[in-house]
Formats: sequence, structure tokens, C-alpha cells
Amino acid sequence: MKFMLMMNTPAGGEYQIMSWPKQDIEAHIAFMMDFNKQLSASGELVDCQGLSAPSQAKLVRAGKDRKPVTDGVFAESKEFLAGYWIVDVPSAARAYELAAQISLAPGIGGEPLYMSVEVRQVGVAPKD
Repeated sequence: MKFMLMMNTPAGGEYQIMSWPKQDIEAHIAFMMDFNKQLSASGELVDCQGLSAPSQAKLVRAGKDRKPVTDGVFAESKEFLAGYWIVDVPSAARAYELAAQISLAPGIGGEPLYMSVEVRQVGVAPKD
């Protein structure tokens, strides 16, 4: 079963992590890299990516002339998607366990951030 684990962080312009002390940024990144290595070693990792800051995001739709129309930053959002993992695991329970581990990523002073992580099963096309 494939699941997408989407790490959300509070909105507020740029990533708040950039204002942290250097050692806390390094600890946070090390946590994420170790987590990714564990998933890779277990064979559960399909893909993972961090995303650019919300100030670089655009909402795109087609206009009546069929050309792209873009909107800028999403100030009304409480949270934004900071990164994701796609995992291939035997059960939803395992996906929830992994999401809880992500939620504990360290913040300032090594304290867990308790970030929200949305877990959604990747859709499977019907078989003929």
C-alpha cells in the first residue's frame, strides 16, 4: 500500500527554520536525513522531497483564453506543505507510525516540533 505523508508547517512567509540557531537547523536536517536513510534501508521509501518556501509558490489555473493565470502567496493559509514522503508499507497503521516519527522532528533546543503530517493513501486505478 502506498501512502503520501505530507509535512505541514505553520504559515508566516519564509520557513521559520531559517531564523533558528545554526546547531538547531543542523540537528533538524540530520533528523530528516537519518529518517530518510532508515526508510530507504527498510525498502519503504518510494520518494521524498522538501519544497521551496511558500513565497515562491503560485496557484495556477487556465483562464478563459486557456493561458495560465497565476496567483501569488497564500496569506490566508494557516499551514503550508513543506515536504512529502511517498512510502510503500504493508498497512495504514505503519504509515501512521512513520508520520508520528516525522512529527517529532527537533526544533529549537532539540524540542520536538509536533508538526502535523497528513497521511493519504495513493489511489489505485481500477483493474480491467
